[in-house]
Amino acid sequence: MNQSQPFIVFGAPQIEQDEIDEVVDSMRASWLGTGPKVARFEREFAAYKNVQPDHVAATNSCTAALHISMLAAGLKPGDEVITTALTFCATVNAIIHTGATPVLVDVEADSMNIDPHAVEAAITERTRAILPVHFAGRPSAMDALVAIARKHNLKLIEDCAHAIETEYHGKKAGTFGEFGCFSFYATKNITTGEGGMVVAQDEHDIARIKVLALHGMSKDAWHRFGDAGYKHYLVTEAGFKYNMMDIQAAIGIHQLERIEQNWCKRQTLWNRYQAAFSELPVTCPQEAENDTRHAYHLYTLLIDEARTGISRDAFLEHMTLSGIGVGVHYLSIPEHPYYQERYGWRAEDYPNAMRIGRQTVSLPLSAKLSDSEMYRVMDAVREFVRVAVK
Repeated sequence: MNQSQPFIVFGAPQIEQDEIDEVVDSMRASWLGTGPKVARFEREFAAYKNVQPDHVAATNSCTAALHISMLAAGLKPGDEVITTALTFCATVNAIIHTGATPVLVDVEADSMNIDPHAVEAAITERTRAILPVHFAGRPSAMDALVAIARKHNLKLIEDCAHAIETEYHGKKAGTFGEFGCFSFYATKNITTGEGGMVVAQDEHDIARIKVLALHGMSKDAWHRFGDAGYKHYLVTEAGFKYNMMDIQAAIGIHQLERIEQNWCKRQTLWNRYQAAFSELPVTCPQEAENDTRHAYHLYTLLIDEARTGISRDAFLEHMTLSGIGVGVHYLSIPEHPYYQERYGWRAEDYPNAMRIGRQTVSLPLSAKLSDSEMYRVMDAVREFVRVAVK
Protein backbone atom coordinates (compact mmCIF):
# COMPACT_ATOMS: atom_id res chain seq x y z
CA MET A 1 0.00 0.00 0.00
CA ASN A 2 1.13 3.55 -0.77
CA GLN A 3 2.07 4.93 2.66
CA SER A 4 3.22 8.34 1.42
CA GLN A 5 -0.30 9.77 1.47
CA PRO A 6 -3.25 9.21 3.81
CA PHE A 7 -5.73 6.49 2.91
CA ILE A 8 -8.89 7.88 1.29
CA VAL A 9 -11.79 6.40 3.25
CA PHE A 10 -14.72 5.43 1.04
CA GLY A 11 -17.84 7.41 1.89
CA ALA A 12 -16.18 9.49 4.62
CA PRO A 13 -18.81 11.93 5.95
CA GLN A 14 -18.32 15.68 5.97
CA ILE A 15 -18.68 16.51 9.68
CA GLU A 16 -18.31 20.15 10.69
CA GLN A 17 -18.22 22.08 13.95
CA ASP A 18 -21.99 22.70 13.97
CA GLU A 19 -22.68 18.98 14.27
CA ILE A 20 -20.11 18.59 17.02
CA ASP A 21 -21.53 21.53 18.99
CA GLU A 22 -25.09 20.20 18.65
CA VAL A 23 -24.08 16.76 19.94
CA VAL A 24 -22.26 18.35 22.87
CA ASP A 25 -25.39 20.40 23.60
CA SER A 26 -27.41 17.19 23.81
CA MET A 27 -24.89 15.65 26.18
CA ARG A 28 -24.86 18.72 28.41
CA ALA A 29 -28.65 18.79 28.43
CA SER A 30 -28.61 15.12 29.54
CA TRP A 31 -31.28 14.31 26.96
CA LEU A 32 -29.71 11.57 24.85
CA GLY A 33 -32.69 9.48 23.73
CA THR A 34 -35.68 10.38 21.57
CA GLY A 35 -36.55 13.97 22.37
CA PRO A 36 -36.70 17.55 21.09
CA LYS A 37 -33.86 17.24 18.57
CA VAL A 38 -35.49 14.22 16.92
CA ALA A 39 -38.72 16.21 16.68
CA ARG A 40 -36.83 19.11 15.12
CA PHE A 41 -35.05 16.86 12.62
CA GLU A 42 -38.39 15.31 11.64
CA ARG A 43 -39.95 18.76 11.07
CA GLU A 44 -37.04 19.97 8.98
CA PHE A 45 -36.85 16.78 6.92
CA ALA A 46 -40.61 17.02 6.30
CA ALA A 47 -40.15 20.59 5.08
CA TYR A 48 -37.36 19.45 2.74
CA LYS A 49 -39.67 16.80 1.31
CA ASN A 50 -42.61 19.23 1.03
CA VAL A 51 -44.81 17.17 3.35
CA GLN A 52 -46.50 17.95 6.66
CA PRO A 53 -44.56 17.19 9.89
CA ASP A 54 -47.05 14.53 10.94
CA HIS A 55 -46.22 12.56 7.79
CA VAL A 56 -42.65 11.63 8.83
CA ALA A 57 -41.11 9.45 11.54
CA ALA A 58 -37.45 9.08 12.43
CA THR A 59 -36.03 5.60 13.06
CA ASN A 60 -32.64 4.12 13.95
CA SER A 61 -32.03 2.79 10.41
CA CYS A 62 -33.52 2.53 6.95
CA THR A 63 -33.87 -1.20 7.54
CA ALA A 64 -36.14 -0.45 10.51
CA ALA A 65 -38.03 2.09 8.41
CA LEU A 66 -38.66 -0.50 5.69
CA HIS A 67 -39.72 -3.18 8.18
CA ILE A 68 -42.31 -1.15 10.05
CA SER A 69 -43.55 0.53 6.86
CA MET A 70 -44.41 -2.90 5.50
CA LEU A 71 -46.15 -3.80 8.75
CA ALA A 72 -48.10 -0.54 8.62
CA ALA A 73 -48.97 -1.38 5.01
CA GLY A 74 -50.68 -4.52 6.31
CA LEU A 75 -48.34 -7.10 4.79
CA LYS A 76 -48.81 -10.58 6.21
CA PRO A 77 -47.22 -14.04 5.89
CA GLY A 78 -47.89 -15.42 2.44
CA ASP A 79 -48.04 -12.01 0.79
CA GLU A 80 -45.54 -11.35 -2.00
CA VAL A 81 -43.44 -8.22 -2.40
CA ILE A 82 -41.68 -7.58 -5.71
CA THR A 83 -38.26 -5.95 -5.48
CA THR A 84 -34.97 -5.62 -7.34
CA ALA A 85 -32.27 -8.25 -7.60
CA LEU A 86 -29.62 -5.49 -7.37
CA THR A 87 -29.78 -4.04 -3.87
CA PHE A 88 -28.34 -4.31 -0.39
CA CYS A 89 -29.51 -7.33 1.59
CA ALA A 90 -31.50 -5.11 3.99
CA THR A 91 -34.16 -4.52 1.33
CA VAL A 92 -34.89 -8.23 1.07
CA ASN A 93 -34.37 -8.98 4.76
CA ALA A 94 -36.97 -6.39 5.75
CA ILE A 95 -39.52 -8.19 3.57
CA ILE A 96 -38.60 -11.51 5.16
CA HIS A 97 -38.95 -10.09 8.69
CA THR A 98 -42.56 -9.11 8.00
CA GLY A 99 -43.27 -12.75 7.14
CA ALA A 100 -43.90 -11.85 3.51
CA THR A 101 -42.18 -13.48 0.53
CA PRO A 102 -39.68 -11.49 -1.56
CA VAL A 103 -40.01 -11.87 -5.32
CA LEU A 104 -36.97 -10.70 -7.28
CA VAL A 105 -36.98 -9.17 -10.74
CA ASP A 106 -34.11 -7.99 -12.90
CA VAL A 107 -32.92 -4.43 -13.42
CA GLU A 108 -32.61 -2.32 -16.54
CA ALA A 109 -29.14 -2.68 -18.01
CA ASP A 110 -28.34 1.04 -18.18
CA SER A 111 -30.20 2.62 -15.27
CA MET A 112 -29.53 -0.32 -12.92
CA ASN A 113 -33.01 0.30 -11.48
CA ILE A 114 -35.87 -2.18 -11.28
CA ASP A 115 -37.40 -3.03 -14.67
CA PRO A 116 -41.14 -2.10 -14.69
CA HIS A 117 -41.88 -4.66 -17.42
CA ALA A 118 -40.36 -7.39 -15.24
CA VAL A 119 -42.39 -6.13 -12.28
CA GLU A 120 -45.68 -6.47 -14.12
CA ALA A 121 -44.74 -9.92 -15.41
CA ALA A 122 -44.03 -11.09 -11.84
CA ILE A 123 -47.40 -10.11 -10.35
CA THR A 124 -49.52 -12.98 -9.02
CA GLU A 125 -52.70 -13.22 -6.99
CA ARG A 126 -50.52 -13.09 -3.86
CA THR A 127 -48.66 -9.89 -4.78
CA ARG A 128 -49.39 -7.09 -2.33
CA ALA A 129 -46.57 -4.56 -2.80
CA ILE A 130 -43.78 -3.26 -5.04
CA LEU A 131 -40.51 -2.16 -3.41
CA PRO A 132 -38.30 -0.24 -5.87
CA VAL A 133 -34.81 1.00 -4.95
CA HIS A 134 -33.58 4.30 -6.39
CA PHE A 135 -30.18 2.82 -7.10
CA ALA A 136 -27.14 5.08 -6.57
CA GLY A 137 -29.50 8.07 -6.33
CA ARG A 138 -31.01 7.70 -9.81
CA PRO A 139 -34.83 7.70 -9.69
CA SER A 140 -36.63 4.56 -10.76
CA ALA A 141 -39.25 4.82 -13.52
CA MET A 142 -41.91 6.04 -11.13
CA ASP A 143 -44.63 6.86 -13.67
CA ALA A 144 -44.64 3.24 -14.81
CA LEU A 145 -44.38 1.82 -11.29
CA VAL A 146 -47.17 4.03 -9.93
CA ALA A 147 -49.38 3.00 -12.85
CA ILE A 148 -48.69 -0.70 -12.21
CA ALA A 149 -49.39 -0.32 -8.50
CA ARG A 150 -52.72 1.42 -9.16
CA LYS A 151 -53.75 -1.04 -11.85
CA HIS A 152 -53.22 -4.02 -9.54
CA ASN A 153 -54.15 -2.31 -6.25
CA LEU A 154 -50.68 -2.78 -4.79
CA LYS A 155 -48.82 -0.86 -2.10
CA LEU A 156 -45.77 1.06 -3.30
CA ILE A 157 -42.92 1.32 -0.79
CA GLU A 158 -39.85 3.25 -1.97
CA ASP A 159 -36.38 2.31 -0.75
CA CYS A 160 -34.74 5.74 -0.82
CA ALA A 161 -31.54 4.79 1.02
CA HIS A 162 -29.52 6.36 -1.83
CA ALA A 163 -32.03 9.01 -2.79
CA ILE A 164 -32.44 11.83 -0.29
CA GLU A 165 -32.11 14.56 -2.95
CA THR A 166 -33.58 12.52 -5.82
CA GLU A 167 -36.48 13.92 -7.85
CA TYR A 168 -38.51 12.47 -10.71
CA HIS A 169 -40.51 14.78 -12.99
CA GLY A 170 -40.51 17.50 -10.36
CA LYS A 171 -41.58 15.28 -7.46
CA LYS A 172 -39.33 14.19 -4.63
CA ALA A 173 -38.36 10.55 -4.14
CA GLY A 174 -40.17 8.98 -1.22
CA THR A 175 -43.44 10.80 -1.91
CA PHE A 176 -44.78 8.63 -4.76
CA GLY A 177 -45.77 5.55 -2.83
CA GLU A 178 -47.61 4.97 0.43
CA PHE A 179 -44.19 4.96 2.12
CA GLY A 180 -40.69 6.26 1.40
CA CYS A 181 -37.78 5.03 3.52
CA PHE A 182 -34.48 6.89 3.90
CA SER A 183 -31.05 6.09 5.32
CA PHE A 184 -28.67 8.28 7.31
CA TYR A 185 -25.93 5.67 7.63
CA ALA A 186 -22.33 6.90 7.90
CA THR A 187 -21.70 6.80 4.12
CA LYS A 188 -24.98 8.40 3.04
CA ASN A 189 -25.47 11.90 1.64
CA ILE A 190 -26.83 12.98 5.04
CA THR A 191 -25.56 11.04 8.03
CA THR A 192 -26.57 10.62 11.64
CA GLY A 193 -24.09 7.76 12.09
CA GLU A 194 -26.96 5.31 12.00
CA GLY A 195 -30.50 6.40 11.30
CA GLY A 196 -33.51 6.38 9.04
CA MET A 197 -36.77 8.14 8.24
CA VAL A 198 -40.21 7.16 6.98
CA VAL A 199 -42.34 9.47 4.86
CA ALA A 200 -45.95 8.36 4.53
CA GLN A 201 -48.96 9.65 2.63
CA ASP A 202 -51.30 8.88 5.55
CA GLU A 203 -50.64 10.51 8.93
CA HIS A 204 -52.40 7.59 10.63
CA ASP A 205 -49.73 5.26 9.23
CA ILE A 206 -47.04 7.51 10.76
CA ALA A 207 -48.83 7.43 14.11
CA ARG A 208 -48.73 3.63 14.05
CA ILE A 209 -45.12 3.58 12.86
CA LYS A 210 -44.11 5.73 15.84
CA VAL A 211 -45.79 3.26 18.17
CA LEU A 212 -44.17 0.28 16.43
CA ALA A 213 -40.75 1.97 16.59
CA LEU A 214 -40.79 2.19 20.39
CA HIS A 215 -41.94 -1.14 21.81
CA GLY A 216 -45.59 -0.59 20.87
CA MET A 217 -45.95 2.01 23.63
CA SER A 218 -48.60 4.70 23.40
CA LYS A 219 -46.20 7.45 24.61
CA ASP A 220 -42.56 7.96 23.68
CA ALA A 221 -39.88 8.80 26.24
CA TRP A 222 -40.10 12.55 25.62
CA HIS A 223 -43.79 12.54 26.53
CA ARG A 224 -43.21 10.24 29.50
CA PHE A 225 -40.29 12.07 31.10
CA GLY A 226 -40.49 15.65 29.73
CA ASP A 227 -40.91 18.77 31.80
CA ALA A 228 -44.71 18.57 31.51
CA GLY A 229 -44.62 15.73 34.02
CA TYR A 230 -44.64 11.95 33.88
CA LYS A 231 -47.09 10.40 31.44
CA HIS A 232 -48.33 6.85 31.82
CA TYR A 233 -48.12 4.64 28.77
CA LEU A 234 -49.91 1.55 27.54
CA VAL A 235 -48.47 -1.12 25.24
CA THR A 236 -50.90 -1.39 22.36
CA GLU A 237 -49.01 -3.96 20.28
CA ALA A 238 -45.72 -5.87 20.26
CA GLY A 239 -43.36 -3.27 18.83
CA PHE A 240 -39.64 -2.91 18.28
CA LYS A 241 -36.70 -0.79 19.47
CA TYR A 242 -36.34 1.28 16.31
CA ASN A 243 -36.37 4.86 17.60
CA MET A 244 -33.79 7.53 16.73
CA MET A 245 -31.79 9.23 19.52
CA ASP A 246 -31.35 12.98 19.98
CA ILE A 247 -27.58 12.53 19.66
CA GLN A 248 -28.14 11.13 16.16
CA ALA A 249 -30.63 13.84 15.21
CA ALA A 250 -28.19 16.49 16.46
CA ILE A 251 -25.83 15.46 13.65
CA GLY A 252 -28.59 15.23 11.05
CA ILE A 253 -30.01 18.70 11.72
CA HIS A 254 -26.86 20.40 10.46
CA GLN A 255 -26.21 17.84 7.74
CA LEU A 256 -29.63 18.73 6.35
CA GLU A 257 -28.79 22.44 6.44
CA ARG A 258 -25.89 21.81 4.02
CA ILE A 259 -27.67 19.32 1.79
CA GLU A 260 -27.70 21.51 -1.35
CA GLN A 261 -24.11 22.66 -0.88
CA ASN A 262 -22.90 19.08 -0.55
CA TRP A 263 -25.06 17.89 -3.44
CA CYS A 264 -23.37 20.48 -5.68
CA LYS A 265 -19.94 19.23 -4.58
CA ARG A 266 -20.82 15.65 -5.45
CA GLN A 267 -22.33 16.68 -8.78
CA THR A 268 -19.09 18.45 -9.69
CA LEU A 269 -17.06 15.41 -8.65
CA TRP A 270 -19.37 13.10 -10.64
CA ASN A 271 -18.97 15.25 -13.77
CA ARG A 272 -15.19 15.30 -13.44
CA TYR A 273 -15.11 11.52 -13.14
CA GLN A 274 -17.32 11.21 -16.22
CA ALA A 275 -14.93 13.37 -18.24
CA ALA A 276 -11.80 11.67 -16.90
CA PHE A 277 -12.97 8.13 -17.69
CA SER A 278 -14.93 8.71 -20.89
CA GLU A 279 -12.19 7.36 -23.18
CA LEU A 280 -11.26 4.35 -21.05
CA PRO A 281 -12.58 0.85 -21.90
CA VAL A 282 -14.85 0.89 -18.84
CA THR A 283 -18.58 1.55 -18.56
CA CYS A 284 -19.35 4.83 -16.83
CA PRO A 285 -22.74 5.36 -15.19
CA GLN A 286 -25.60 6.62 -17.30
CA GLU A 287 -26.21 10.35 -17.15
CA ALA A 288 -29.28 11.62 -15.30
CA GLU A 289 -32.40 11.58 -17.45
CA ASN A 290 -34.22 14.77 -18.40
CA ASP A 291 -36.61 16.18 -15.78
CA THR A 292 -35.01 14.15 -13.01
CA ARG A 293 -32.56 14.88 -10.24
CA HIS A 294 -29.85 12.36 -9.44
CA ALA A 295 -28.73 12.32 -5.80
CA TYR A 296 -25.17 11.38 -6.84
CA HIS A 297 -24.86 8.97 -3.95
CA LEU A 298 -22.68 6.43 -5.78
CA TYR A 299 -20.35 6.64 -8.75
CA THR A 300 -20.12 3.14 -10.20
CA LEU A 301 -17.75 1.95 -12.91
CA LEU A 302 -18.24 -1.41 -14.62
CA ILE A 303 -14.99 -3.29 -15.18
CA ASP A 304 -15.47 -5.83 -17.97
CA GLU A 305 -12.46 -8.14 -18.04
CA ALA A 306 -13.00 -8.91 -21.73
CA ARG A 307 -12.59 -5.19 -22.56
CA THR A 308 -9.95 -4.14 -20.05
CA GLY A 309 -7.88 -7.28 -19.55
CA ILE A 310 -8.31 -6.99 -15.77
CA SER A 311 -10.90 -8.40 -13.43
CA ARG A 312 -13.08 -6.28 -11.19
CA ASP A 313 -11.44 -7.78 -8.11
CA ALA A 314 -7.95 -7.00 -9.45
CA PHE A 315 -9.11 -3.43 -9.90
CA LEU A 316 -10.40 -3.34 -6.31
CA GLU A 317 -7.05 -4.61 -5.06
CA HIS A 318 -5.14 -2.03 -7.11
CA MET A 319 -7.22 0.84 -5.71
CA THR A 320 -6.73 -0.36 -2.15
CA LEU A 321 -2.98 -0.70 -2.66
CA SER A 322 -3.04 2.85 -4.04
CA GLY A 323 -4.49 4.04 -0.74
CA ILE A 324 -8.01 4.57 -2.06
CA GLY A 325 -11.10 3.05 -0.47
CA VAL A 326 -13.67 1.62 -2.87
CA GLY A 327 -16.95 -0.27 -2.59
CA VAL A 328 -19.06 -2.87 -4.38
CA HIS A 329 -22.74 -1.96 -4.80
CA TYR A 330 -23.79 -4.72 -5.03
CA LEU A 331 -23.19 -8.38 -5.63
CA SER A 332 -26.67 -9.34 -6.82
CA ILE A 333 -29.00 -10.81 -4.20
CA PRO A 334 -29.22 -14.27 -5.87
CA GLU A 335 -25.44 -14.69 -5.52
CA HIS A 336 -25.69 -15.01 -1.72
CA PRO A 337 -25.86 -18.51 -0.20
CA TYR A 338 -28.71 -17.80 2.24
CA TYR A 339 -31.13 -16.73 -0.49
CA GLN A 340 -30.04 -19.52 -2.81
CA GLU A 341 -30.75 -22.09 -0.10
CA ARG A 342 -34.03 -20.60 1.09
CA TYR A 343 -35.61 -19.53 -2.22
CA GLY A 344 -33.66 -21.44 -4.87
CA TRP A 345 -32.71 -18.24 -6.65
CA ARG A 346 -30.04 -18.45 -9.37
CA ALA A 347 -28.00 -15.45 -10.45
CA GLU A 348 -28.35 -16.49 -14.11
CA ASP A 349 -32.08 -15.80 -13.94
CA TYR A 350 -31.36 -12.10 -13.40
CA PRO A 351 -28.69 -11.51 -16.06
CA ASN A 352 -28.40 -7.72 -15.82
CA ALA A 353 -28.13 -7.74 -12.03
CA MET A 354 -25.65 -10.63 -12.19
CA ARG A 355 -23.42 -8.86 -14.75
CA ILE A 356 -23.50 -5.55 -12.90
CA GLY A 357 -22.83 -7.20 -9.55
CA ARG A 358 -19.77 -9.00 -10.90
CA GLN A 359 -18.33 -5.94 -12.67
CA THR A 360 -19.23 -2.96 -10.50
CA VAL A 361 -16.95 -0.85 -8.33
CA SER A 362 -17.88 2.36 -6.52
CA LEU A 363 -15.37 5.21 -6.33
CA PRO A 364 -15.22 7.79 -3.52
CA LEU A 365 -17.94 10.43 -4.01
CA SER A 366 -18.09 12.16 -0.66
CA ALA A 367 -18.52 15.92 -0.26
CA LYS A 368 -15.51 15.67 2.03
CA LEU A 369 -13.24 14.60 -0.86
CA SER A 370 -10.65 17.29 -1.63
CA ASP A 371 -9.48 18.20 -5.13
CA SER A 372 -6.13 16.55 -4.49
CA GLU A 373 -7.85 13.34 -3.41
CA MET A 374 -10.09 13.47 -6.47
CA TYR A 375 -7.03 13.68 -8.73
CA ARG A 376 -5.45 10.76 -6.89
CA VAL A 377 -8.56 8.68 -7.60
CA MET A 378 -8.66 9.66 -11.27
CA ASP A 379 -4.95 9.04 -11.78
CA ALA A 380 -5.10 5.62 -10.11
CA VAL A 381 -7.99 4.53 -12.33
CA ARG A 382 -6.50 5.81 -15.57
CA GLU A 383 -3.01 4.49 -14.96
CA PHE A 384 -4.13 0.98 -14.06
CA VAL A 385 -6.65 0.61 -16.86
CA ARG A 386 -4.32 2.02 -19.51
CA VAL A 387 -1.49 -0.29 -18.47
CA ALA A 388 -3.86 -3.27 -18.51
CA VAL A 389 -5.06 -2.67 -22.07
CA LYS A 390 -1.60 -2.14 -23.60
